[in-house]
Amino acid sequence: MAEFGPDVVDAIERTRIEVAALHAELVRYELVVWTGGNVSGRVPGADLFVIKPSGVRYDELSPENMILCDLDGVVIPGTPGSERSPSSDTAAHAYVYRHLPEVGGVVHTHSTYAVAWAARGEEIPCVITAMADEFGGPIPVGPFAIIGDDSIGRGIVETLRGHRSRAVLMQNHGPFTIGASAKDAVKAAVMLEDVARTVQLARNAGEVIPIPQEAIDSLYNRYQNVYGQSTDDRRGASPVAAR
Repeated sequence: MAEFGPDVVDAIERTRIEVAALHAELVRYELVVWTGGNVSGRVPGADLFVIKPSGVRYDELSPENMILCDLDGVVIPGTPGSERSPSSDTAAHAYVYRHLPEVGGVVHTHSTYAVAWAARGEEIPCVITAMADEFGGPIPVGPFAIIGDDSIGRGIVETLRGHRSRAVLMQNHGPFTIGASAKDAVKAAVMLEDVARTVQLARNAGEVIPIPQEAIDSLYNRYQNVYGQSTDDRRGASPVAAR
């Protein structure tokens, strides 16, 4: 990678390692099946991102077969993994990175309960404090879009721009999450499935009780800016709250 300076080369390698490892979290939390789903991470200090190859099983992923792309979703030739095809969602990830420069990571999963809400085209109402903490309100629904171009990316950006949620349910498809980093986006994907399951089970048992907006605002502010440690990449860095 002679065309990149040493600092960028180092950042690329660190991003490869992180993104490869984070895919194991999707399996661990049962958010994907077979080869579906993906994690990508923006390379700090460069107009590049790293994403998984298409159709490769999770137990075969490694830093070396992560694929390096520019922000148009074009694979950088001559780099490790460049002989493979990138994820079919690459154009969507690229669109998000181009239009939301504060976003450092994007995740797509096929997690069961979140997909079920997406199949109904129904937002998840904010009826538990964990939702208020993590997402600052309901999980919105994005438009129906077909894989293959940047239509999904446009839907993600149009839905989440100006919204505190780091998650969107793309209608008839499934969840996408964004974050200040790839790790932050994976955490959002894990928390999304947790609240999707809990709210569905609660609604199956009876009417759910909305949380008042002022309480949602208070809970979100505390969790995002006070809870946890000052080194947490979530604190003060929510890519959605900043908009």
